[in-house]
Amino acid sequence: MVILCALMKQVRHIVALGGGGFLMEPDDPRLDNYTLRLSGVRRPRVCFVPTASGDSERNIERFYAAFRGRRAVASHLPLFRREHDTRSLEEYLLGQHVIYVGGGNTANALALWRLHGIDRLLKRAWAAGTVLTGVSAGMICWFQGGVTDSFGRPLNALRDGLGFLHGSACPHYDGESDRRGVFHRLVQRGPERGLPAGVAADDGAAIHYIGRRIARVVASRKGARAYSVRLVDRRIVETPFEVNYLQ
Repeated sequence: MVILCALMKQVRHIVALGGGGFLMEPDDPRLDNYTLRLSGVRRPRVCFVPTASGDSERNIERFYAAFRGRRAVASHLPLFRREHDTRSLEEYLLGQHVIYVGGGNTANALALWRLHGIDRLLKRAWAAGTVLTGVSAGMICWFQGGVTDSFGRPLNALRDGLGFLHGSACPHYDGESDRRGVFHRLVQRGPERGLPAGVAADDGAAIHYIGRRIARVVASRKGARAYSVRLVDRRIVETPFEVNYLQ
């Protein structure tokens, strides 16, 4: 039994949300509940990492409103003001069942994580069985790159993601009118001048990876989809994944 539990704990989950969750759908907990169940713990320890939003107080308040109480043991990791934080980042992050990355400026979040060593700790936590998840910037960050507004509009390529997952990512695929076209153009340019092939997710859809393979696509609303986007004979091929609509 001990060996079996150890093996189960080492399963590596990433749930990449194109949009939705408590930050975008506060009255619809289905995507977040799906992620919490992957921890295998009745009341998991959930850490919110709001770096991409500059540690937005509003987002932090939304997080605690969604996760406090019987649902989870909730806490957050601020990086902009740490002068009174005596916690060991290593012990804290490696002690979480779920790490939830919020939306905002992906490039800024990655820069700060690398400065504080969070990038390495996230990888260790993932390898140890912590469920990694996030929305928007919290989707893009796990991949090699993605479509970002980190540098303003027009949208551009971010090519220095954490690289836990291969390829690129595009959130808000149906939620922002310019996302789909920009993603297609960047993939068509290729990884050196644009982006490698990857995945896209609508608002309300999430792609669940086990290891580096897609295990399931789930959605909180009818019509929300996720897609494989790749270049074949110099043409973009967009292939929808089968979607499991959560009840």
